[in-house]
This record gives sequence, structure tokens and C-alpha cells, in this order.
Amino acid sequence: MVELAEIIDGHGAAYLARFGVNILPSHRRALADISACRTAPLGGRLFACDACGHRHYAYHSCNNRSCPKCSGARTGRWLAKREGDLLAVPYFHVVFTLPQEWREVVRTHQKQLLPLLMRAAAQSLLTLGADPRHLGGELGLLCVLHTWTRTLIYHPHVHFLVPAGALTRDGLWIPARKKFLFPVRALSRLFRGKFLHGARQLLPRAQRPAYSDQEWVVYAKPTLNRTQKVLAYLGRYVHRVAITNRRIVKLENGQVTFRWQDSTTGASRCMTLPTEEFLRRFLQHVLPKGAHKVRYYGLLSPARRSRFKRLQLLLSDRRQKPEPEKVAITEPGEAPCPNCTTGILLLVGRLPRGARSPPDQRLDYNQKAMVAGA
Repeated sequence: MVELAEIIDGHGAAYLARFGVNILPSHRRALADISACRTAPLGGRLFACDACGHRHYAYHSCNNRSCPKCSGARTGRWLAKREGDLLAVPYFHVVFTLPQEWREVVRTHQKQLLPLLMRAAAQSLLTLGADPRHLGGELGLLCVLHTWTRTLIYHPHVHFLVPAGALTRDGLWIPARKKFLFPVRALSRLFRGKFLHGARQLLPRAQRPAYSDQEWVVYAKPTLNRTQKVLAYLGRYVHRVAITNRRIVKLENGQVTFRWQDSTTGASRCMTLPTEEFLRRFLQHVLPKGAHKVRYYGLLSPARRSRFKRLQLLLSDRRQKPEPEKVAITEPGEAPCPNCTTGILLLVGRLPRGARSPPDQRLDYNQKAMVAGA
């Protein structure tokens, strides 16, 4: 299986040489981190089996949020932290998408317009939620930013997971209808107005597309009826990267072939791109430094934590306490020995970041004795 790191190792230097100073610092950092992920330059740990003495060396991860190797571990940690942020109610999945003419503008002004995209979408939901004609209360919103399509085209949009109801000022929970949250057309027009108003304040007229009164796409539907599945669903959205190693089919003759799924038919297809174009498409989804991919609004915002906890107690009797899906994260030191399958791997040595000598040569006398006698 070809990995993204192999493509960067083989063609990243040529990409950097061609585009030079035009490459953003965040893109350079992503290339360097993904290339070094779980290799000797990042250092690591040496483990020895307590039964057969087999030695296993585990290199450190880069923890770059665009690295496909690190996404699984990040998902597990995020799920553990979010286990308490569940309500015993159904949820809605809402997606806000920008029209075609705004995509290149957003890509050029990511630091200004990506936060605006998330904020305008959230304010649209909160405004309709507070309207007495709908729910008349405060929503809880988890917002996740995505910028890609299945073929890695730049396509900024935001996903929301919204509990099906709102909390009034009197502390009453008003449930939404089973299959309906808000009128999609009203939500779309409100979102368009808020985004355009913010863009006029951030960008001069010459940098904004010509105004169009076309409808902006907003998607909303109920998604999960069983609360215990919510966290696993959220984790897949929060820590998904533009492309995973499983989708890369081959690297051959300076071209990369990867799989993608046709959303209209559901069929799996393959696309082949020159390595330079593949790297360009991938890197345009690396967010600039300081940009937030996840935000919390309404009842889920940090300022509303106490109010949210009271709501959880209010709803706790309606359903059995959820048990979120467990995400298995295998770490050496917790796993059985891959050689004998009966022993346990024990930490016996470390290789510092940037070290060049083999890990065995860096163990002190006592550690070597432990390895020899294991």
C-alpha cells in the first residue's frame, strides 16, 4: 500500500523547489511532519517482550492534524473527552455550503473568511432556534469545518450536529419535530445574508464576487436515533483528513492514483493525477496556523457549561444513559508481543528526537541487561 508520506518523500522536494516562497508556512510544516511521522527523526521508544525477549521499536507520531496516520489516535482521544457532552435526544445533521463563485475567494482569504463561514452558519441556526415561531429557545451546536470533496477539490462547507430541540429561558426543553428542524429555505437565506454582510466588512468590493440572488445550499435531516452512536459519528467528522492512506492505490511514473466514491451512484472510482497536482490539491486543505476546525456554540459553548449540565440532568430520565462506542487505540506497552503473542511489551529505552545512532546503542547498562534477560 502506498502512503502519503512516500509521495512526499519522493516528490515533495521538487514541489517545494518549484513553488518556493509561494508555499505557505503551514504547508511546509505539513509536508515535513507527514514525511517524518513515525520515523527515526522524531525519536521513539524501544519495547521488549517480558516472555520471549523480542524487541519492538515504535517511532513517535507527528500529531499534525492533516496527517492520515495520526487521525485514528486523535479520534479516540476526542471521543473520550466528549463522552459527557451527550443529550438523550435525537440529533440533526445540518450542512452549509458556499456557492462556486465564493470558493476561490475563501481559499485566498482563509484566515478571514473561514471563521466567518462557521460564525454565519451558527448564527443562522441560533436565530431560528430562538424564534418563537419555531422552537423559541437556545440550541446546542457542534460545528466542524470541511474544505474538500472526494476528489480533493476545494469546497468549503461546515457540518453541524444539533440536538433536536431547544432550551427556553425558563429552563424548559422544547423538542423539535421528529423529521423537521427548520425550513431549509429560510435557513439558507438567513445564512446568505449573514455571510455576505460579514464579507462586506472584511473584504474590499474588488475582491468580492458579483452579487447573485441564487439560493445557497443548506442540507438538514435527522441523522441518529440512538444516542450511543452520536460520539462515533462526531469523531469521524471531526478528525477526518482530506485523504487517507487506504484510498491511495499506487504511485507510478510520477502519477498518483487514488479511489473516490461517486456520490450520485455510490460506485467506487479511481482518479490519476500528476504528483504535483495531487500535492497541490492535498495542501490546499491544510488550514493556516491558528485556524479552528471545530467550534461550539449555544448550549455547547464554554460559557454555557453549567446550563448544559442542568439540561442533561433534566433529560437523563427520558432514556438510559448512553454508552458511546469504544475506539480501540493499540499502543506498545499495552499490546501483546507480536512474536510470541503471550508476553507483554515493556518499555526499556528511548531514542531522542533527531538522534542518529541505533536505538540499541543508546540504552544504558541496566536497560541492556533487562532486554537480554527478558
